Amino acid sequence: MTHTRSWIMAQVRSTNTEPERRVRSWLWRHGFRFRRHVKGLPGTPDIVLPKYKTVIDVRGCFWHRHPDCKIATMPKSRGKFWWKKFNANVARDIENERRLKALGWNVIVLWECDISDDSLRAIEKTLTAISPRKLRYDTLAPDPIFHSAAEE
Repeated sequence: MTHTRSWIMAQVRSTNTEPERRVRSWLWRHGFRFRRHVKGLPGTPDIVLPKYKTVIDVRGCFWHRHPDCKIATMPKSRGKFWWKKFNANVARDIENERRLKALGWNVIVLWECDISDDSLRAIEKTLTAISPRKLRYDTLAPDPIFHSAAEE
């Protein structure tokens, strides 16, 4: 790998990417509280909403091979290397998602291209799937504090 290519690859961030920061900003403004990059969970999810037993994985289209996305191009050189790398990334994503679901977590995947627009409208449109109302009533794990007297 040339010095220039090495420098370029070193500039690629794995955490605190711009799309990830935009999602976190939107969540915070809408009253969600979360943890970042929880190491104790499979795949170290980008955003964890413990109250809702939900994780949000903000994936880069290029690295995680977003299907039918113009950003998910294949480099022209070293095809075998890239093919192997991309397949490993996708397989790891699938396995981490499977493991999280097995532990009872809801998994939401957001793609870079869906939230790359400079306006916040694109982010809000993408994140309407996890509106406070939906999270509170559809994916909220049962709270043992709130139970009926008949259950006692």
